[in-house]
Amino acid sequence: MQHSSKTDWQRVKAEAAADEPVARDADDLYDPNDPAAVDAFWDAATVRRRGERGPQKAPTKQQVSLRLSPEVLAYFKAGGSGWQTRLDQALKDYVREHSHD
Repeated sequence: MQHSSKTDWQRVKAEAAADEPVARDADDLYDPNDPAAVDAFWDAATVRRRGERGPQKAPTKQQVSLRLSPEVLAYFKAGGSGWQTRLDQALKDYVREHSHD
């Protein structure tokens, strides 16, 4: 699967060629113009390959293999990406509505 970049590479190249300080939001704690901050960022960075997921901060879901009817699968996939999350939410709603607490 080919992913297109959302980065404005022409702007990035123009800024790099200008050799001027990188514009940033004053509220941002990270200053890309501070060499010590840049070094600290890269020292703490974890590099992953495209498509490789990092560790979950709070692993709350379990991976399962599930067979679904074609109608159900088509319905959720028709909404585009995030269909598994929507399916999970629909099942949570069902459980909540049918729990006998």
